[in-house]
Amino acid sequence: MKKTAFLVTLLLGMTLMGCHREVQPLGVIPVPMKADMSAGTFKIAAYTPLWIEAEEADVAILKDALEQSPLQLIQVSLQPKIGGIALRVVDALPGIESAEGYVLEVTRKGVMLQALSGAGLYYGVQTMLQMLDSGDRLPYGTIVDEPRFEYRGVMLDVSRHFFDVDFVKKQIDAMARYKFNRLHLHLTDAAGWRIEIKQYPRLTDFAAWRTHALWKDWWAAERHYVDKGDGDAFGGYYTQEQIRDIVDYAQQHHITVIPEIEMPSHSEEVLAAYPELACSGERYKGSDFCVGSEHTFTFLENVLLEVMELFPSEYIHIGGDEASKQAWKECPHCQARMKTEGLADVDELQSYLIRRIETFLNSHGRKLLGWDEILDGGLAPNATVMSWRGPEGGLRAMAMGHRAIMTPGEFCYFDAYQDAPHTQPEAFGGYLPLRKVYSYEPLPDTLNAQQAALLYGIQANLFAEYIPTEEHMEYMMYPRLLALAEVAWSQPELKCYDDFHARALKAVDRLRSEGYNTFDLRGEVGNRPGADTPVVHQAVGKRVSYVDGSAYYPGYSAGGDSALVDGIRGGWTYGDKRWQGFLGRKGVDVVIDLEEVRNISSVSADFMQICGPGVFMPASIIISVSDNGTDFVELHRIDNEVIRDDAVTFKTFGWDGTAQARYIRYQALRSTFGGFLFVDEVVVK
Repeated sequence: MKKTAFLVTLLLGMTLMGCHREVQPLGVIPVPMKADMSAGTFKIAAYTPLWIEAEEADVAILKDALEQSPLQLIQVSLQPKIGGIALRVVDALPGIESAEGYVLEVTRKGVMLQALSGAGLYYGVQTMLQMLDSGDRLPYGTIVDEPRFEYRGVMLDVSRHFFDVDFVKKQIDAMARYKFNRLHLHLTDAAGWRIEIKQYPRLTDFAAWRTHALWKDWWAAERHYVDKGDGDAFGGYYTQEQIRDIVDYAQQHHITVIPEIEMPSHSEEVLAAYPELACSGERYKGSDFCVGSEHTFTFLENVLLEVMELFPSEYIHIGGDEASKQAWKECPHCQARMKTEGLADVDELQSYLIRRIETFLNSHGRKLLGWDEILDGGLAPNATVMSWRGPEGGLRAMAMGHRAIMTPGEFCYFDAYQDAPHTQPEAFGGYLPLRKVYSYEPLPDTLNAQQAALLYGIQANLFAEYIPTEEHMEYMMYPRLLALAEVAWSQPELKCYDDFHARALKAVDRLRSEGYNTFDLRGEVGNRPGADTPVVHQAVGKRVSYVDGSAYYPGYSAGGDSALVDGIRGGWTYGDKRWQGFLGRKGVDVVIDLEEVRNISSVSADFMQICGPGVFMPASIIISVSDNGTDFVELHRIDNEVIRDDAVTFKTFGWDGTAQARYIRYQALRSTFGGFLFVDEVVVK
């Protein structure tokens, strides 16, 4: 972390969001830490001399990076005195602490790029290539730059839908340009096993293939797997040679590939191939490994040995999320394990597995990384937590002295809609526009310096349940990945959304010219109409009573008892903390006290439907009024046919007319589909 005083001197008068200043002339993403620019440009002519002083391996990487650019440079053995480009690794640089930092100077004499490592030179080259004006001119000036966080990651889910080697390499190219340095591959999940393990051929002969091409169709069916040669088999996997190819390609871009092998849950495909690893011993019955069986640990350790041979990464990701644990409560082997090890509950049984796997990884010089559920039952001694359910897991880990990587769904899950759902291809749900990604601040001011130092970095996650094609995957990534790149690399005081948006427009144009299928940032619709403007009506601020059996779900309170009359409309997602959710059998049943008898002309409320996560429209709505709060007269009843489909829809249910009342009762009953009802505001006029 850089000293605040140093940053203030650079950034006086700037604010994070909504700042007003001229667009950064460099057009660089992520924005550099310090840029002192002056008038004039250095022209890179054909066969401009290039001199590199670095380790041999780094020289090859840098030369390749420049050869992929439009520049026509000629490598020379002596540093050019004038008119050339010099790249040099040095022992120290003023103002630079990170090995990935660099200093880039452009003058009339030429270009000098210095760094503390080959990685620093590489990132300096990426900045230089983005600075090029019309392909051959660099503006004069000095850039001093280094990353805010050491870990800057992207996760690709290749299990739900398989993506080939060329596609992964293409994303590595873009990641490197924007200075990401970790690629997390979600290689295993119920939808398919995607990595060759020679000791267990059934993982790729059977568990890698399913009965439906689309995950959502397979998920809605029997969720069965088929043999590789079956005519109806859909799936795929990476051979070990292909894995080595991806890892090597990533290393040439200063990116480390981190494999994820899910355990103890999300393992239906493994248990279908090797049912003896399940508590039941049967196919298609459960998703959790049997932790009481030594066969499970033999299998996991053998798999991890082959994985570690392929991936030289510091970390191996073991998943650890969303375990059911139900079978463990009845399994005699799991119960015996709990008794022998003195484990109080199934949470501690999961912790036993995580700790044991960590010990195994540590014995081979590796570290364990897992989703924040690995905190349940006690955290393994040396584990790093990837916090996805919000910041809480990461904060807990740091308070305990562990590293954390922040990847909360609210800001970092790119499977959410990035614009109005009706304008977008199908997504998992939620609404995560570019501006919100850019607004993310992963480091709360509640942490002390020692705890803050344990925030290892941040990561974008792209789960692919509803992303079946390469084009769709890229559409969901770009330009949101550019926003997170700036969050991960740049100091927060440097951030300015208006400035970033202008740079992102140019970056999108470039990505499109290179064959990436990006979201059309120029055509962005924005938030749901009315969501950003308070609505004025008679019930604002009045008391709301929840009739017995109609309490809102604690996880979707939207602010509590006053949420339905706070004057705030919901946006495109129930996750924006503006929609109040109801899960109980009674649905919505609330009474609003207007404090006195008033003339009313309308009562209405908005609902949403997105079937994937189980959010449905109400089946019927009843609106009633009363003078005394006891005796209600029905004003209007609406019967609504709820249809299960793929669309994200919003609908207003209300009454218009003339009446007098002090109390307004609004009821919304659930359909036969069950699930959640979400309502944003009961508007009384």
